[in-house]
Amino acid sequence: MSAESTPESGIPDENGTNGSRHRGKGRRRKPRNKGLTVMAWTTAGIVVLGGAGAGYLYLKLNGNIKSVNIEQALGTDRPEKVDNGSENILVLGSDSRSGSNKKLGGGADDGSARSDTAMIVHVYKGHKKAGVVSIPRDTLIDRPECTDTGGATHDAASGVMFNSAYTTGGAACAVKTVESITGIRMDHYLEVDFSGFEKLIDELGGVDVTTTKDINDSDSHLNLKAGEHTLNGEQALGLVRTRHGVGDGSDLGRIQLQQAFIKALVDQVKDVGLFTSPKKLYNLADTATKAVTTDSDLGSVNKLMSFAGGLKGISSKHMTMVTMPVQYDPADPNRVIVAETQADQVWKALKDDKPIPKSATKGTATGEAKGVVSAR
Repeated sequence: MSAESTPESGIPDENGTNGSRHRGKGRRRKPRNKGLTVMAWTTAGIVVLGGAGAGYLYLKLNGNIKSVNIEQALGTDRPEKVDNGSENILVLGSDSRSGSNKKLGGGADDGSARSDTAMIVHVYKGHKKAGVVSIPRDTLIDRPECTDTGGATHDAASGVMFNSAYTTGGAACAVKTVESITGIRMDHYLEVDFSGFEKLIDELGGVDVTTTKDINDSDSHLNLKAGEHTLNGEQALGLVRTRHGVGDGSDLGRIQLQQAFIKALVDQVKDVGLFTSPKKLYNLADTATKAVTTDSDLGSVNKLMSFAGGLKGISSKHMTMVTMPVQYDPADPNRVIVAETQADQVWKALKDDKPIPKSATKGTATGEAKGVVSAR
């Protein structure tokens, strides 16, 4: 099986320190909560800001937005910016394991913030298509020295989990690490937390999905029978966190569930009647702007409106979602390592604004949750 979430590989045409291996139940470790990073959610939430453009509403929404100065922290030692009309956005999900997030699915409240989900969103020239590359949090990587947005420098480290970058130095270190792995410059940064995602789904009125198997996961607090469902915020959050509830119990399987959910969400956002209800529009915009953290270049309502306006025409049939090519680590079945040769094909395709070739994901490690969730 390939690591893709859809049967087609490449960019679609107009049609369209814990982990777990897929074998060896005794070696699995209890997962931490999973931070949802949903590019579609972020885009949908931001797009509606176009309906709240003046006066008190503008000031209120503008004041909700949190931003971080990534450019200053990263300095000049970065991949060259490619001026070909495309854009690359690092999208992270985070939670602090405290406050409202703590109630959303276990995990120790140790005072730290974590990001267990990361996606590189490549928006192609013309902004009609997008490619999304999920980076497994359990990937062992060499983390570069980085400076956080507070000015503190963090030493480089070898053979550490990918998600340690965010825990170590926040957004700036996460971006620095992704750029080091890929050789691709990230043009923007978007982050959303657990509780904000749950509220957003509820504001949207839920998301319709079909499941082909029962899903029962006590860690993510999700219990669904096979069939059709309208997921509320709590259930949606449980679904995108689920590992042991379906498939092989791996982080790679969880990514497959996330990717399927994102596509369902993208398709449904177009049909929820946001612009027919001013109250619904405001509530959604208020929820989205409270939950999202951006780089400073996107840190205002006007900038988000302009950015999102260029993305709103991208539907699920114009998105390809793949997982960064990885293989299980022979020394530790609870970890994965980058399949360098195939990963290089992915990064070169994105740099050149070209489709990701089928060979980039053929034969790489994958979960066993493909096809369990789909839109309805």
